[in-house]
Amino acid sequence: MVVNTDAPQTRAVPLRHRLLAVVVALTWGLNFVAIHLSLQQFPPFLLVALRFAVIAVPTVLLVPRPRVAWRWILGYGLGFGVLQFLFLYLAMDTGMPTGLASLVLQSSAPFTVLLAAALLRERLTPRQGLGVAVAVLGLAGIAVHRAGLDGGATLLPVVLTLCGGLGWALGNLSNRQARTDAPFRLVLWMSVVPPLPMLAVSLVVEGPDAVVQSFRGLTTPTGLAALGGLAFTVLVATLVGTGLWTWLMARHPSSVVAPFSMLVPVVGIASSWLVLHEAVPAVELVLGAVVVGGVLLGSAPARRATTRPHAVHDTRPAPAPARPDAPALDDAAEPVAGR
Repeated sequence: MVVNTDAPQTRAVPLRHRLLAVVVALTWGLNFVAIHLSLQQFPPFLLVALRFAVIAVPTVLLVPRPRVAWRWILGYGLGFGVLQFLFLYLAMDTGMPTGLASLVLQSSAPFTVLLAAALLRERLTPRQGLGVAVAVLGLAGIAVHRAGLDGGATLLPVVLTLCGGLGWALGNLSNRQARTDAPFRLVLWMSVVPPLPMLAVSLVVEGPDAVVQSFRGLTTPTGLAALGGLAFTVLVATLVGTGLWTWLMARHPSSVVAPFSMLVPVVGIASSWLVLHEAVPAVELVLGAVVVGGVLLGSAPARRATTRPHAVHDTRPAPAPARPDAPALDDAAEPVAGR
C-alpha cells in the first residue's frame, strides 16, 4: 500500500454545509430591510435592546446554559450582539443606505480571518489571503467613493458600519473558542448579554422620552411594519441565521466559514432595491462585485493534486475486504471537527 505523506490533512467542507452558509446569507441579507422598517418606529439603541430582550427573557427562564466558560458567552454577546449592532443601527439611523450597509458590514469576514490568524494561529492559505485582499480592496474603494460625496458627510456612516464589522469579528472569535456541542443554546445565551447594556445606552443617549414615545402608534402602518421587521429579525435572522452560523463556526475554521458572510450584500442590495426602491451607484455595484469575488476566491475548495508526490511504502498488511452487506462509509456525512 502506498501512503502519500504530502496529502492534505483537512477534509473539504461538505456541500450541505456550504448550502447552509448560503441560507444564513439569505436570512441576514433580508434582515437589513427588516431593520430599516423597525428603525422607522424605534430609536437604534433601544431597538438593539428589544431585539435581544425578546430572546433573553425566555432563555433565562427555560433554557439550560451550555457548558461553555462565561468569558466566551460574554465575548460573543459583547462582540456580536452589542458592538456590531450598536454601530450598525447607529450608522443606518444616520444615513447609511440599507443595501450599502449590508455590503460594508461584511468587513467582518476579512477582520475575522486576520484576527483568527493573529490570535488563534489559524493558518491562512495563499488563496484565502488573496481573497481577503481582494475583498478589502473593494471595501476600501467604497469608502473612498463615499468620502467624495457631499463633502465627505457620507463617510461617517461607512466608518460606523466598519466598526460594526469589527465587533462581529470579535464575536466570531469567542464563538469559535467556545467549541460547544450545543450551538443553538449558545446563541440563546449570547442574547442574554446585550439587553441591559443597550437599554442603559438608550436611556442615556436617546433619553427616556424617546423610549416612551417609540411605543406609541404601534397599530399604525409604520408601527405594524416595525413590529413585523422586529419579528423577522428575532425569529429568522437571529434564531435561524445566527444559530446555523454558530453551528458552522464550531465545526470549521474561521477562514472557511467567515467569507460566506460576504454573500449577504447580494441579497441585501437586491431586497433594498425591490422593497425600498433604493438605488445604488454603478461604481458601488462594481466594487461590491469585487467584494463578492474576494469571498468566492477565498472560500473555493483547493484542487486535488493530479500528480502523485513523494510516497513511502507501507509494509503493513492490507485491510481485509469489506463484507458485501457492510454499509458504505460516507466521509462527507460527518462534520469537520473544529480545531
